[in-house]
Amino acid sequence: MHNGRVFLPPDLTKDGFRQVHAAAVHRKLEHMRAGLERHEAQLLCWVAAGSEVKPEKIRPVLVEVKPRSEEELFFRYASAHWSVPVSSGYGRRLRFLVLDEQNSKVIGLFGLGDPVFSLAERDRWIGWDKETKRQRLRYVMDAFVLGAIPPYSLLLCGKLVAMLVASNEVREAFARKYAGRAAVISGTAHDGQLALITTTSALGRSSLYNRIRYRDRLLYWALGFTRGSGEFHFSNGLYAAISQYALEHCKPTAKHARWGSGFRNRREVVKKCLASLGLSTEWLYHGIRREIFAVPLAENACAFLRGDDETLMPYDQPAADLFAFFRERWLLPRAARDPRYLEFTPDQYRLWIGGEAVDSRG
Repeated sequence: MHNGRVFLPPDLTKDGFRQVHAAAVHRKLEHMRAGLERHEAQLLCWVAAGSEVKPEKIRPVLVEVKPRSEEELFFRYASAHWSVPVSSGYGRRLRFLVLDEQNSKVIGLFGLGDPVFSLAERDRWIGWDKETKRQRLRYVMDAFVLGAIPPYSLLLCGKLVAMLVASNEVREAFARKYAGRAAVISGTAHDGQLALITTTSALGRSSLYNRIRYRDRLLYWALGFTRGSGEFHFSNGLYAAISQYALEHCKPTAKHARWGSGFRNRREVVKKCLASLGLSTEWLYHGIRREIFAVPLAENACAFLRGDDETLMPYDQPAADLFAFFRERWLLPRAARDPRYLEFTPDQYRLWIGGEAVDSRG
C-alpha cells in the first residue's frame, strides 16, 4: 500500500491470485462450517468417482435449486470449494445444478442474480444511456458463480456449464419464475423475457470463457476488465470493526424506501467508514481486475436493451444441442488424451477432516 492505494505484486500468476484471496476464502469457509460440516458425508454422495464417469455416456440435466432443499445444501457446499469468495447473489436469483443422468452425480453448477447497476464496459457495449438502462436492466442477469466440479472439471466441463447458461431451459425457467412479477420500485410487471447474461472471471484473464463458441457463433463476448474494487481484502477480521464503526458513525446513502433501510452493501460500508476516518477511499481498489463477459440470448439483444427493437428474437439453443456440440468439440478429445479424471475419488473433495479444514479447492 502506498499513498492511499493498494498495489499487487507485478506479474501475479493464477496461483498468486488464489493466495491473495486465501484469507477471505478461509474466513468464509469457517463461517459456513457450522451449517455444512455435519452434512459432508451425505453431500459427498453427490460427487462422482472418476471410475463412475463414462465420457461417451455423459448426459447433462439442468435441475433448478429450490430453497431449503438438499440441492441448495449441495450448491452451498460446492461453492465453498471456489478459490475466491463466492457471493450469494443479489435480488432475483436462479440457481441450477447440472447433473449427469448416467450416474446422478453433479457435473457443475451456476447461479444467476441481479446485475450491478453501474458497469461501464457493459453499458458502452450495449449503448445504454442512464434512463434506458434504468428501464431495461431487468432483462439482464449476472452469473455470480459458474463452474464444474471434479472429476468433470478435468474433462473441461466448466465450458459445458458456461454453455448451458445460454440454453433455452434457463430462459424458460426465468420466465416461469418472474413473468408477471411486479418490480419492487416501479410496480411494473415483468414480461418474463431475458435478453443478456453477464459474468466476470474469478482470477484475472479468463481461460474458461475465452473462445467459447456454439457452432459458428461466439457465446461469450469479452468486454474488458473491472477496475478491481471490493472489500475481500478487509476479511482478516477487520470488516467486523469497520461495520460496527459505520453503524455508529456513518449515514447510508439515500435510496428508495421499498429497498429497506441501512447500507446498500458491504462495499458502501467500507467506503463510508474510510471517508469518515479521513482515509483514502482508494483502499477499496485491491487491483485484482476481473474480465467481463456478456452472453447475448437473442440475435437483437443489444438493440432490444437499448429500446431500438420492441420484440426480442431469442436464439434457439436447447441444452441437448449445446451439449452435443460440446461433446464433440471438447469432451471426447479431452477424455482421449488426458485420463487423469479416472484417478479422482470423492474423498479428495472433502473440506474437513477430523475437524480440520483441508484445501481441496481448485
